[in-house]
Amino acid sequence: MNEKTTLEIIAPTVEEAIAQGLAQLGLTADAVSVEVLDTGNRGLFGLGKPQVRVRLTVVPPGGAVEVKTESVPAPKPEPKRVEKKPEPVADTRQTLPVAKSEPQPEHDALLDHTEAVVSRMLHLLNLEAQVSAHYGETERDGRRSIHVDIRGNDLSVLIGRRSETLTAFQYVASLIVGKETEQFVQLTVDVEGYRDRREKQLIQMAKRMADQVAKSGRRQTLEPMPSGERRVIHIALRDHPAVKTESTGEDPYRKVVILPKED
Repeated sequence: MNEKTTLEIIAPTVEEAIAQGLAQLGLTADAVSVEVLDTGNRGLFGLGKPQVRVRLTVVPPGGAVEVKTESVPAPKPEPKRVEKKPEPVADTRQTLPVAKSEPQPEHDALLDHTEAVVSRMLHLLNLEAQVSAHYGETERDGRRSIHVDIRGNDLSVLIGRRSETLTAFQYVASLIVGKETEQFVQLTVDVEGYRDRREKQLIQMAKRMADQVAKSGRRQTLEPMPSGERRVIHIALRDHPAVKTESTGEDPYRKVVILPKED
């Protein structure tokens, strides 16, 4: 169903966390293994309601869960069945260890650690959410950024005005993951697809403003933006035949200026 094999859920109870995870994965309980990472503490500074953190791992077909399911229900009166159909029983039990010993896909340690850090931060903020991390495209220097998707209810507080809160959250998460793994980690944290929607809005606005500049011949200065959003504007207009872009000012009030190209 899903490219990811693990999913971490934060919820008031273990049962609710498992139910949310199964709903998102679209699987039944016998298709996953469950690990309780945090049995539930009070929120930040002892405030808020208790939360638990649970990891659901999708078990590949023929994996350990199926072996357990096959062996547990075996009753003692089995010899009668063996006498009637000895071959099928023997064959089934011979093939199971082979499936179990086959190489299984390993979890990526960096992605797992990133999910754990972000889940822990959300837990301290007393926010219920589902966290999933995956690698982005490979950069020119060979590094791959990590994209973290956070999904849940009432998460607008995590975005903030002009995504300032989300940018700060992303920065702190990058620092923690980098320090704990002792390597440079470039994180992009998104909440309910906000960044994708925002990027489309910025591109539409940039093209509209570029058309105005091309017609009027006068420069246009956009509102202050974080560096990531300014980069979207620059990339969207870098091949425009009539205008060019540049940034001006100091953070957090740095802006993009769209101006006509000189002939």
